[in-house]
Amino acid sequence: MFRIVTIFVLIGSCLQFASLANAATDEQQNSAQPVNAVIEWNRTLLAIVRTPGAQPATIHSTRSFAILHAAIYDAVNNIDPKFTPYLVRLPDVPRSASEIAAADQAAHDVLVFLYPAFQASLDMELEQDLALLPDNERKTQGIAVGQAVAGQLLAARSADGANVTPPPYVPGTQPGDYQLTPPNFAAADFTQWPQVTPFALERADEFRPGPPPALISALYTEVFNEVKSLGFIDSTTRTAEQTEIGQFWKGNIQDFWNEIAQTAALQRHLNLEGTARLFALLDISLADTAIAFFEAKYTYNFWRPVTAIQLADTDGNPQTEADPTWLPLPTNTAPDPSYPGAHSAISKAGATVLSFYFGDRFTFDVTSESLPGVTRHFTSFSAAAEEAGLSRIYAGQHFRTDHVAGLDLGEQVAESIDGSILLREEFGVNGQTAGFPF
Repeated sequence: MFRIVTIFVLIGSCLQFASLANAATDEQQNSAQPVNAVIEWNRTLLAIVRTPGAQPATIHSTRSFAILHAAIYDAVNNIDPKFTPYLVRLPDVPRSASEIAAADQAAHDVLVFLYPAFQASLDMELEQDLALLPDNERKTQGIAVGQAVAGQLLAARSADGANVTPPPYVPGTQPGDYQLTPPNFAAADFTQWPQVTPFALERADEFRPGPPPALISALYTEVFNEVKSLGFIDSTTRTAEQTEIGQFWKGNIQDFWNEIAQTAALQRHLNLEGTARLFALLDISLADTAIAFFEAKYTYNFWRPVTAIQLADTDGNPQTEADPTWLPLPTNTAPDPSYPGAHSAISKAGATVLSFYFGDRFTFDVTSESLPGVTRHFTSFSAAAEEAGLSRIYAGQHFRTDHVAGLDLGEQVAESIDGSILLREEFGVNGQTAGFPF
């Protein structure tokens, strides 16, 4: 039984998306739906954050995904506690409660709180979901669990520092200091994010990489000349495929990895509990990686390639040549310091979590909003992460040293989280096992 198409009407524009019915354990045994509640609500959030104007400009969307999936996970896990909770352990939860109802209610309540302008459509989606379940005590119990978990998760994140006014960025004056980038000179963004409370890490700087290369070093010369050549808007050395890659991965990289996770979960037919845990680990890892890389970015304040190339005659390096007219492939540059690379960090964190669940060797396709109709094919998560990171060199956004540092940071964050939270309840920390757990 397929869900009907729902329509969001928001900010003068319409967003249409189809969502499918829930599935979980014994409640889904007589259902043919291929999509469970976790993936359904993940798709809903992806639709929201892709709606122009819906995502607050000063709030990184990785936080929303992490809160959503932590709430779904804790709601389901409180009913069937196979793993340690992320945050919420409710007393006396009846094992008869509906996991689907709990997941649906928790997801709805989180998204309504985070995106109140969407309440009418979210209410409709919840109503349609719950209508597919029998009206009995199990559903009532599940709804109560979902409400309680969402309330506690949202309360816990209410003072995490994400909602403070971002402090203004004052650029430095020395060679190598990050400057607002031409031609649009956008203000530096997410300047408050280094102070946001992590979801699982002890500190934002727990895995801070070492500094970027010195401007007079041979390594800097090498990575400078590479991005100057490959990343130029009118490059003659960048291949057609590299240009495609540079354009393909443009956009919010966390969205790509949530879609890759959807593909993997569907291919492996994960049940509700397994999907809830997968997405909680994934999006908590991505959220903490974002906090960690912003902490490093605003610690080192390293200039972007466009600034470095246009001002190369100030860097003290005779092996770098200035080009005052140089611009990157997409013309504009992301408005934050260069080191480490965000695409690389997020992608490696995502690949690490998915490899933890399924093993690295996994065949899948990826599509892109930036290049409709183009599909990239991969046989491993690590290959997709590598390409996503390299895309920023081809797009003139990052030096290769940004890419390498980002990969290392994302991997360390994700490995730490995979090994420290949502562990098997009967074993605890010392009983964590790697690989596909369901």
